[in-house]
Amino acid sequence: MSAFNRENDGEVSRGARAIVALPELAANGRRDTEARLDEAAGLAEAIGIVVAEKMPFKVRAPKAATLFGSGQVETIASAAEEAEAELIIVDAPITPIQQRNLETATKRKVIDRTGLILEIFGERAATAEGRLQVELAHLDYQSGRLVRSWTHLERQRGGFGFLGGPGETQIEADRRLIRDRMAKLRKELDQVARTRTLHRARRQRAPWPVIALVGYTNAGKSTLFNRLTNADVMAENLLFATLDPTMREIAMPGIEKAILSDTVGFISELPTQLVAAFRATLEEVISADLIIHVRDISHPDTDAQREDVEQVLTEIGAMGEGRAPLIEAWNKIDLLGEEEADRIHAEAERRENVVRISALGGEGVDDLIAAAAERLSEGNKVRKVTLSAADGEAIAWLHANGEVVDRRDDELETEFEVRISDADWARFQNRQRRSA
Repeated sequence: MSAFNRENDGEVSRGARAIVALPELAANGRRDTEARLDEAAGLAEAIGIVVAEKMPFKVRAPKAATLFGSGQVETIASAAEEAEAELIIVDAPITPIQQRNLETATKRKVIDRTGLILEIFGERAATAEGRLQVELAHLDYQSGRLVRSWTHLERQRGGFGFLGGPGETQIEADRRLIRDRMAKLRKELDQVARTRTLHRARRQRAPWPVIALVGYTNAGKSTLFNRLTNADVMAENLLFATLDPTMREIAMPGIEKAILSDTVGFISELPTQLVAAFRATLEEVISADLIIHVRDISHPDTDAQREDVEQVLTEIGAMGEGRAPLIEAWNKIDLLGEEEADRIHAEAERRENVVRISALGGEGVDDLIAAAAERLSEGNKVRKVTLSAADGEAIAWLHANGEVVDRRDDELETEFEVRISDADWARFQNRQRRSA
C-alpha cells in the first residue's frame, strides 16, 4: 500500500502512518535532538502524514549501502511493523542506493529529508511561478534517483509523487524527457525573472525602499507581515505555511511608503535544488534596501537556525560588504520564561541591530518599525527650506517624506529643518520647480 492514496483528481488522502528515523551524525551535532525530531515530524505532518514514532540513532560510521548499521535497520523495520507504518522518513539526505536498500530491508516506502521538503513545496506552491520553481527542483533531484517514476508531469496539483500512488511504477525516469522538461521550465522561469526585474526597476525609479522579511520556517514572518500590513497572508503554526512571495505597501515614520516583502522560510539542509530554483524569488532579498531577519528566539535551536538562514543569504549574495543592512527581530518573546526573558533582554541590549518582539501580541513591533525607518534613513542630511505658510501641500510632503527636526513660523513663511535623503530632496526640488 502506498503512503498516499491519490484519487483520479490528484488530491491526496491524509492519514498515512510513518516512522521518523533521525541519524545523529557529527555534522548535525550542534542541534538539539528532540527539536530536530519535532521538526522532522512537523514536516511530515505538514502534508498530512501521521507520525507514529520518532527514533534517533547514533551513526558514527555511515554505511554506504544503508546509512544506518544493520542492527539499526532491523530496529527501524520492527518499529514500522509494530506501528503499522507504511512509510519511513529518514531525516537526512540519502543516496538512491541507500534508499533502494532501505526499502528492500524494511519492505516499506522510504523518503529522505530532501524528498519530503520537495513534496511539501509541491503541494503548497500556489502561483504559476511557484509551481514552475518546485517542479524544476523536483526534476533536478529526481534525475539522480535510480528507480522513480515522474508521472507528476501530468498532474495539476497535489505534490510531486515521491511517496507513490495508484498507477505509479518504480522504473528509472527517462533522462532525455526530464532534461527536455527542465530546459523548458528554465526558459519559462527566465521570462518570469525578466518580468520581475522590470517590476523591480519601476519600483526603484519610484523610489520606494524595499524591506525583505527572511527567517527560518515557522519563525513568525507571515504573522509579522500581517501585523505590519493588515494583510491576511496564511500564518499558521505550520512549517512552510508561506511559499509564494507577497509584497505590500507600508507607512513608516519619515518615509512616504515602503514595500514589505514576505519570503519563503529557510530550513536546515534546504535542498540545493530549491535554492537554485527559487533564486528568482530570492532576488527580492538581494535587491532589498533592508533585511529583517525574523528569529524564533524561544526555539532551543535558535542560534543554529540563525546560522542556517545566514548561510542561504550568503549563498544567494545577500550578505557581506556592500549589501543591505540587517535587523534581527527576536520574535516570540511572549513564550519565554522569566529567567530566559531576562537573559535574552540583556543579550539584545548589547547588540545594535536587535529588536525584541511578539508578532502575535504586538509587543515591540512599533520599536521594530522605528528601527527600520531609522536604518533606511541613515545618511539623510538635515536641510533648511523656507516655504509659504499657505503652501500646505508642500509642508505635508516634507512631513511625509522626511523627518522635520525643527520649524520656525512667522506670519507669511515657515522655515523648516528637515532630515531627508538625497533622492527625496531632489524630488522635492523638482516638485517645487514644477509648481513655481
